[in-house]
Amino acid sequence: MAGQQPGAGGSAASNAVPGAASKKIPAELPKGEQIRAEMVANVWKVVVREGDAVEDGDTLVILESMKMEIPVLAETNGNVLVMAVAEGDVIQEGDLIAVVG
Repeated sequence: MAGQQPGAGGSAASNAVPGAASKKIPAELPKGEQIRAEMVANVWKVVVREGDAVEDGDTLVILESMKMEIPVLAETNGNVLVMAVAEGDVIQEGDLIAVVG
C-alpha cells in the first residue's frame, strides 16, 4: 500500500482517518509538557478544557480500551494550552492528547 506507513503512531500532520482525532492541532505547538497517548484507545471523556489550570496528577481525559477506563494525568502544574482530542475520538499510540504549560 503505497503512501501508508504501519502505525508507529503520532505524526502531527495526519491524513483524515474516520474516527481519528477530530480537532485541528496548531502547526506550532506552544511550549509546555506534551501529553501523548501510550496506546490505541477511544477518548471516553474529556475532563478539562483549554485554559483550565491543572496540577500534577490531575485527570485530563479518560480513555477506554478493552472495556477498561484509563485516566490520562497531567505531569506538571500549569494551564491546558492545547486539548487535541474530543470525546469519541480514536487515538493511536503517540498521538498528542494535550499540552500543559
